[in-house]
Amino acid sequence: MSNTGTPEYAPKIKGRPRGFDRNQALISALDVFWRRGYEPASVSELCAAMGINPPSLYAAFGNKAKLFLEAVDFYERTYWDAACERLEAAPDVHKAVKAFFQEAASILLSPQAPCGCLVVLAAINVSPDSAEVSEAIKVLRQEGKNLFFRRLMRAVKEGQLPSSTDVKSLSSALKTMLEGMSIQARDGLTQSEMTKLAAHAVRLLPHPGE
Repeated sequence: MSNTGTPEYAPKIKGRPRGFDRNQALISALDVFWRRGYEPASVSELCAAMGINPPSLYAAFGNKAKLFLEAVDFYERTYWDAACERLEAAPDVHKAVKAFFQEAASILLSPQAPCGCLVVLAAINVSPDSAEVSEAIKVLRQEGKNLFFRRLMRAVKEGQLPSSTDVKSLSSALKTMLEGMSIQARDGLTQSEMTKLAAHAVRLLPHPGE
């Protein structure tokens, strides 16, 4: 048995280097996709960043599209899932939206994460030929809108928002603001500026009686 705990006679996955760290490879790929965008990012660039060769990439991920989609999923789970769960769980909608956007301001400028949302920035220039990627990103964007929609509908039912609230349009407005913050992050807004911008999100919400 080798020092990795794998029997010497065990079959090896063709093309995958010893000590392959999938999460680290995804983090490296995220940086390339964020800087270059999905279409311009080449397999050779991705391999260089991940420290693997093309056969290793194809053996581990299938192809560039599947690598991108797995990287996006990793990004969403790592940086956004907890914030989204807190938005849904918080009892007061105004406090929930305010806290979510303040947290978003930090995530978008986090030194550990791509600067700005990967779903917004890396997928802007996806061509119609990349239907798998284009459709998956469209679904992710809709999920973000649905998150706001569910939270706002709950607030209406609980009397925290007026019954006349146009929940559909308000959900779209919040999602649009979040995506706009991604562009602002990419353009170099400071943390202080981003925090001030995020504070406007909750002001889009009406109060009962308005």
